[in-house]
Amino acid sequence: MQGPAADAQARLEAMTREATGATRILSREVVQSLWSGYGEILRFELEGATCSTVVVKHVKWPTERRHPRAWNSDVGHERKVNSYLVETAWYRDHAGLCGPTCRVPECLALAADGDEVFMVLEDLDAAGYGRRSSDPSPAQLEASLSWLANFHARFLGMEGKGLWPIGTYWHLSTRPEELAALEPGPLKEAAAELDRRLSESPYLTYVHGDAKLANFCFSDSGAAAAAVDFQYVGRGCGMKDLAYFVSSCFEEGECEAREQEVLARYFHHLEAALERRLPALDFAALEADWRALYPVAWTDFYRFLKGWSPSHWKIHRYSERLARQVLGRP
Repeated sequence: MQGPAADAQARLEAMTREATGATRILSREVVQSLWSGYGEILRFELEGATCSTVVVKHVKWPTERRHPRAWNSDVGHERKVNSYLVETAWYRDHAGLCGPTCRVPECLALAADGDEVFMVLEDLDAAGYGRRSSDPSPAQLEASLSWLANFHARFLGMEGKGLWPIGTYWHLSTRPEELAALEPGPLKEAAAELDRRLSESPYLTYVHGDAKLANFCFSDSGAAAAAVDFQYVGRGCGMKDLAYFVSSCFEEGECEAREQEVLARYFHHLEAALERRLPALDFAALEADWRALYPVAWTDFYRFLKGWSPSHWKIHRYSERLARQVLGRP
């Protein structure tokens, strides 16, 4: 290997050795490629270090853009670039506040240089969070809801310096092309109002911004969860994370059948977390506000999907029913 790729690998390895005290990189495994060709996630096996493995995220702006759904534009590129700079700010300034109730990987080293970003992170697999799921067990579902509730409680009312002013990857101001592609009608007409209602909640927190099931890592028993991928973390109503998470777990019928159960378990964990952190807060008022915004958050994401991928599997009767409810249509 020669040229820029070799230079990047040498830098990654040097950063990793310095951050961990490793004497040698024993092996290098590609865990996954990043969305649209923006780099890759690697696992390094180490010798002589304080840990046996680390996960390294290496981001490089591609010379040729390759979006899976053909959304290749300057707007999309700028959003992705900003997302990695936000993730750098997250690990540098905010992640250390999470604690064990909303576990995230420890950041061991960070660097941003020109068109590249380097992150050396704790390997959650080695830390006991080695399970992934596409169909959550009851324990995994409970652990995920607890993680989200504790995350939202931890950052309630904080300003989010360096993060997205409004979190989530489908936020209206970052998706003008998808809004333009949305067919004319009540949903398109209501887009700004949906966004306003979510953004003007008096109880804003940080939202993970991409809190799908695939971004959670579980202990062997499923009773504990950690989360990864903080490119779209920023301020927002916690219901944006919850609605998106539920949409990633369940098919249409289960979304409807389990709605009240999921909301009840989430608010149970949120109340317990806020009793510890903000005991003077009027939790009943927060719960009333956020419960009313749950269908709004779902409809906002549905609005994005209808413009982005009109045949997406999440566009189903449950999504349409909530949208009609929010839009005040029969």
